[in-house]
Amino acid sequence: MHSFALVVTNANSWTALGDPTRRTIFELLVEHPSSVGELARDLPVTRSAVSQHLKVLKDAGLVADTRSGKQRIYRVDEAGLASLRAEIDQFWSKTLAAYKLAVEQPSKEQK
Repeated sequence: MHSFALVVTNANSWTALGDPTRRTIFELLVEHPSSVGELARDLPVTRSAVSQHLKVLKDAGLVADTRSGKQRIYRVDEAGLASLRAEIDQFWSKTLAAYKLAVEQPSKEQK
C-alpha cells in the first residue's frame, strides 16, 4: 500500500470555500469585482451577512478589496487562487503518478 503525504497549507481557504454562500460569493467575484451591495442583490442574505462572508474570504487570502469612493470593491485575490491551484496540482500529480505505477505493474494474470 502506498502512502502519500500532501502538504495542505491553505486549510483556511478550503474551509472558507466549504460554505455554500461563501462559495457563491467567490464565484460571483470570479465573474467580476463587486461591492457588498452588488453581491447582496444576487444572494438571499443580508448585506451584513455578505460583509461577514467577505471577511472570512479575505482572512483566508482568497479575496482582496480596494476603496472606491465610499464603498469597497471586492475581487478574487490572484495570489490566493494560485496557491489553491498549486495544492490541486499536488493532488493531480500524485494521482497521475499512482495511476502510472498501477498501469506499469504486471497484473497477477500476466505472472
